[in-house]
Amino acid sequence: MKKIKILYLTLLLILCFKQLSFATEKECSEKLSRSFFEFNQALDKGALLPTAKVYNKLPSGLKNASGNFLNNLSRLLNIPANLLQGNVSAAADNLGGFAINLTLGLGGIGDPATELGAVNTKEDFGQVLGFWGVENGCYFVLPILGPTTLRDTAGMVGDRLIDPFARFSLDGQNVPKTSYTGDPADYYGVKITGAVDFRAKNIVNFDNLEKNSLDLYSSVKSLYIQDRENKIQNQDSSNDDEWENFAK
Repeated sequence: MKKIKILYLTLLLILCFKQLSFATEKECSEKLSRSFFEFNQALDKGALLPTAKVYNKLPSGLKNASGNFLNNLSRLLNIPANLLQGNVSAAADNLGGFAINLTLGLGGIGDPATELGAVNTKEDFGQVLGFWGVENGCYFVLPILGPTTLRDTAGMVGDRLIDPFARFSLDGQNVPKTSYTGDPADYYGVKITGAVDFRAKNIVNFDNLEKNSLDLYSSVKSLYIQDRENKIQNQDSSNDDEWENFAK
């Protein structure tokens, strides 16, 4: 029944948001978005950036292990997201890669799967919607979560439905053939660590972007939309330094 419910909600999201045809540049509410953008900037300067700088001082082996673990977990979302776009080979690579890293990679802290050719093709439900022709919808900024569009916000809901890690951790389900019972703290802990890891790897990139922008809000908006479009068109398969080329 749960599988049917998930499939139904997935199709419903696609059908509903496929009707959206707002121009990419349209803002839902620029004034409100700029206020949230300033809030997020203050949160970054006061909490995320200092944490990222401390994170960067950790031994490289520990940081690599953390990055590998996060990268391997992302494969769980990539599997259904690739399948929903008909990319069976990429889904198989992610499934095989997750299994290899879970075993030979000692729970995911190593990444032998990439060395063996199991590429981690990163996808999410927002990209699934884009693949099926759903337009961006208007652009806006969310507190803490940052820039998004109507389509990508619907994608966040879809991610929650199709991501196995989210379902097990947030719903408190038992992982099959193990004694592990999911906990919401695991999910949010991974999300926070992922944000810190990404920020730590892009300190210089974001600094350059801020220095070279006449209007940082507009620059981030443009880069976000361009980055998402590249991902939907499968023109950008990079992992952590997604904004590197933009910040130069």
